Amino acid sequence: MEYPFVSGIPGFPVIIEVKKLAHEIVNFGGVWHSDTAYLEQPPMATLLLAREAPPYGGDTLFANQVLAYEALSEGMQRLLDGLVAVNTSAKADVSRTREDRLAEAGRADQHTHYEAEHPVVRTHPETGRKALYVNCAHTARFAGMTEEESAPLLQFLFTHQKKEEFTCRFRWLVGSLALWDNRCTHHYPVNDYHGFRRVMHRITLAGDRPRH
Repeated sequence: MEYPFVSGIPGFPVIIEVKKLAHEIVNFGGVWHSDTAYLEQPPMATLLLAREAPPYGGDTLFANQVLAYEALSEGMQRLLDGLVAVNTSAKADVSRTREDRLAEAGRADQHTHYEAEHPVVRTHPETGRKALYVNCAHTARFAGMTEEESAPLLQFLFTHQKKEEFTCRFRWLVGSLALWDNRCTHHYPVNDYHGFRRVMHRITLAGDRPRH
């Protein structure tokens, strides 16, 4: 599927360049998130291929959202199972991470505001297991509630779902390829290599609408 906001590389519209140049400070997508959860049909999976890697740093952290859900109390699971989240492309913490790439390769829809409602807990269509499906980059509030009312519980979930016991760390070399399932995984690109280039090619695979 084509990624919103940023154009693909010449001749390959579904391959976008995810890069941070030596003079840049902010890295693309530099917050914990599941890719484009603000779309009606978010991607099933993402592939990322390292073309240039810094001499140190630039790792990607991944967090298992099935484990994050299963670690919650039964009472919290029951509460969350009935909730729906409003996801938006306009939250400031993530939209600012797109600015350098938009200036260089922005699409005609780069100013479009995407918004979609998805279950807070989604059932994986292949495994049948439940996973948390909110993230600090895109989830603004619960449906039927204000942002102020939603904030305490969302903040708890945002902190809980990135606990170390749910995570692993991927160290990149040139030619490394990572493939992850966006339906049950969060990721976070670590921004610890200022002064060096990091260039990736990314493809996102189309998915279905999240279900309870």
